[in-house]
Order: sequence, then structure tokens, then C-alpha cells
Amino acid sequence: MKVLGIMGSPRIGGNSDVLLGQALTGAKETGADVEKIILDRKHIAGCKDCKKCNTTGVCAIKDDMAEIQTKILEAYAIIHSSPVYFWAMTSQMKAYLDRWCVFFDAEWRWQKIYYPKMRGKRIGLITVCGDSNVKTADPIVHSFQSTIEMTKMHWLGTVMASANDIGDIVKNESAIQQAYALGEKAATP
Repeated sequence: MKVLGIMGSPRIGGNSDVLLGQALTGAKETGADVEKIILDRKHIAGCKDCKKCNTTGVCAIKDDMAEIQTKILEAYAIIHSSPVYFWAMTSQMKAYLDRWCVFFDAEWRWQKIYYPKMRGKRIGLITVCGDSNVKTADPIVHSFQSTIEMTKMHWLGTVMASANDIGDIVKNESAIQQAYALGEKAATP
């Protein structure tokens, strides 16, 4: 089984990246194959709402998202990690999530070609914010949870943590353990 990690932070080695690394370690040590995609290293344009994907199941935009969509379809579970930028997910993560519309028809039902691979897909989320109140990340959590509820995928849960400077998160043993456990859960049938 494959667990895919999607990193929405442009800061390689930053706190969101560290926690995602812990989650992927937990998944790997539970027996999963793991892969991490760093969205900032990919070219992903924002959705143009052209609606072509609603009928074809194929996005009209030719960029790196097509490759990522294939990896999403192949994955058993996906763990997303994003810091909070101005009370929301990063622009990289937002462009990525908006492009999920390719999986749906005009009525927001799964495209028939994708339904067998997306039904019940396991989704987890890691958020890191500079505010000591981790609930600052609630808008990100809401976006992902709403997507999961609408699509009937399987919600693995959220790790919400607070850290400012690069590397601060390693001092938060609870967040490190929670991220590792999220990875284990993602890799456990």
C-alpha cells in the first residue's frame, strides 16, 4: 500500500515538513511505501472553472497536477501538511486542492472513472501555525473536512501544532508523536 505525503509549505525543512516527515516515517515503519510531493517544486496553476473536466474527467490545464492526480489515484492514503498563512492554507495547497475538481462531474458526484479508486480514500491533515492557539488553523481543517464529508472519503484526523521558527516543532514532542501516529493510522487497513 502507498501513503502519499503532500507538502504545502514552501519552506523545505520547516515545521510542516518535519511533521509530514514524521507521519511518513510512521507509515513506512508500519509497512507502507511512502512518497512525498513538495507542491512548491511543482507547477500547478489555479483552477479556471472552465468546466471541461466536468464532462471529460480530464483537466484542460497542462501542468504538473496531472501527474499528482495519478499519484492520488494510486495512493491508499494521503496526508496533507500546510502551515497557516494569513488564516488559511498556503497558495500552493489551495491551487492543488482546487484542482481536485477534475475528480467530479457538474453535480459534484465522483466521475465514474475515478470513483472506484477514490471511494473511501484515507485522508489526513497536519497544520502548523505561528499562533499559540492552534485553532487558528480551523479554516484549513474545515476545507479538508468538508471535502471529505462531501465525497465520503475516510477522515484520518488532524494534527494541529504551533511553531514559529524553522525547527521549533522538534521541541513539541506531542506534535511529533501525533504526526507519527497519523502516519501509522494511514498505513493500517
